[in-house]
Amino acid sequence: MTKLRTAIVGAGKMGRIHAKVYSKLDNVQLVAVADSNPEKAAALAEQFDCQAVTNPADLIDKVDAVTISAPTIAHHELATLFVKNGIPVLIEKPLASTVRQGREIVELAKKHNTIVAVGHSERCNPVVQAMKRLDIEPMFIEVTRVSPYPFRSMDIGVVLDVMIHDIDIILSLANSKVKKVDAAGVNVIADHEDICNARIVFENGCIANVTASRLALKTERKVRVFSRQAYLSLDYFRKEGIVIKTDQNIDLVKWIREHQEKQDFDFSTVNWKDLLHIENLQIEDAEPLKLEQQAFLAAVLDKSKRPEVTAEEGLAALECAEKILTSIKTHQWQ
Repeated sequence: MTKLRTAIVGAGKMGRIHAKVYSKLDNVQLVAVADSNPEKAAALAEQFDCQAVTNPADLIDKVDAVTISAPTIAHHELATLFVKNGIPVLIEKPLASTVRQGREIVELAKKHNTIVAVGHSERCNPVVQAMKRLDIEPMFIEVTRVSPYPFRSMDIGVVLDVMIHDIDIILSLANSKVKKVDAAGVNVIADHEDICNARIVFENGCIANVTASRLALKTERKVRVFSRQAYLSLDYFRKEGIVIKTDQNIDLVKWIREHQEKQDFDFSTVNWKDLLHIENLQIEDAEPLKLEQQAFLAAVLDKSKRPEVTAEEGLAALECAEKILTSIKTHQWQ
């Protein structure tokens, strides 16, 4: 079988991770690494036995697909270069620096009938994949994603760097247009916000409350989902979760009412967890970036298939993120 010729543009941390994933895929040949820093390009190319280039244009006609892991500010220019030449791209999140640029990338992809995927790898997190299989209709979503400072992505704030993952997941779960956004954020280290809390209200009534910080002393990635079908408590970091399903706890209400009628019954002796029907979420052990790349490459080979996160979905996340950033700027501190 002929292997897909691929390249990485951006030899930083994410570029190294993507190159490692490509090296493990049977149907892929990593032919080049491109970076404006020749030393970085050469070091990564040597590690994975491929060519190093400093000009991304040198990759035209030499590759079948490209992963863009360069700084966000370069996404639009790089995507334009490749898409205009009919080369499919997987762009690390966020899709672009601005909504305008994101829209231009989406329109270019349509015009040239070229696959554009967005690297919201958390969508491929085994926990998220397991939650997706439950097919729930959330009424309220609460997300916390905090960690120590990552010492990267200093060209953007915590919303576009970290919260964008959860915005994408929330949009896919809510499956509705955003009606209103209220947010507050503070920059502590540099020029962009390092902490943010946002409340997103959707047209279908779903509400999401999301907090992101890159100033925490520990890493925590948790989500709780309230729906008519079930209550979910999930931990992305530990890759575990529990599900309390509504229909399997109906008899519990009857039990409580019956025992309320018994005046001498002491509810303090009851272990609440013993009464609930709690299921541990069945989570498969899979590498998110590998799933992401496989879905992208499958779409490259067969256009009837789609990447895990499309350019349109990446744009929707960017539009919501921009609403959050606008709300931060307009928030009046007393």
